[in-house]
Amino acid sequence: MSSLLVCTGRGLVRLEGEDGSWRALTLLDDVPARCVAARDGRLLVGSRDGAVLSPDGGATWLRADLAESDVYSVAIGPDGTLYAGTEPSRLFRSRDGEGWDELEALQSIPSRDRWSFPPRPWTSHVRWIAPDPYRAERLLVGIELGGLMYSDDGGESFTDHRPGAERDVHILAWHPEAEDRAYEAAGGGAAWSRDGGWSWEAADSGRAHRYCWALAVDPEEPERWYVSAAHGPRQAHGGGPAAAGLYRWEGAGPWEAIGAGLPQPIDSMPYALGSSSTGLFAGLADGRLYRSADRGESWEELPERVGAVVAMAVEDPS
Repeated sequence: MSSLLVCTGRGLVRLEGEDGSWRALTLLDDVPARCVAARDGRLLVGSRDGAVLSPDGGATWLRADLAESDVYSVAIGPDGTLYAGTEPSRLFRSRDGEGWDELEALQSIPSRDRWSFPPRPWTSHVRWIAPDPYRAERLLVGIELGGLMYSDDGGESFTDHRPGAERDVHILAWHPEAEDRAYEAAGGGAAWSRDGGWSWEAADSGRAHRYCWALAVDPEEPERWYVSAAHGPRQAHGGGPAAAGLYRWEGAGPWEAIGAGLPQPIDSMPYALGSSSTGLFAGLADGRLYRSADRGESWEELPERVGAVVAMAVEDPS
């Protein structure tokens, strides 16, 4: 069975598919959902109105007691630790889902005073939080726009922006099976790391679009990963035709354009990508959802429309 958690901006919807049939179940309604994390039956959702936690797969919800309400990123570590990142750029952690404390070391990073989000240059936000699935104490934290920060002690301390990474971080990911392999999609391109996020190398050859947004990794093959990209932020987020592309990286590259079955170029920005053993999924800003069963070679549109897709997580198959 395939199971997708889709943030629509108006709520959170679970899509379940089996044997070509799909059904949608609304888990949160009238909540401006911006990001979602799932692990072991727990769901954590962030919005401009704060964060909420479900201990039971979405049946019940508890409000997170955070010192900031504008939540841009959430994560659940392999040890069950919960994380939430906000605008302004602050990072919070909870061990038990009840009490939250701030990881104040993020404020001591030398470049902190230069972080600035271009549409609102007086501020910035924690755009992505990525706990290492193999080492719970290792964190990657992306600031939009400020850089990719690294911690190997659970956020008690952080290095400044890592060499080779892009500073305009959009999405970070670890490979679930290949230890020390990490990936980045960013405004200036894409990059990946083979040493646990300590150093990074650019992965940009062969891609016609510079501005990367969504990212997914093949769960079985660490040399294969995917990004969505546009020519720039105005095309990606401006409301007009995005003229975007989907790309696949294999081995040493370069990027290959993929997307048979999708409009070419893609007229609505693919805001979300997700991958599992059941397939590769893409969610578009206009609400269309697609699935590929052949690593992006061909795509079929899912029959369900749940609203404009903001973010998405693929749950482990049951």
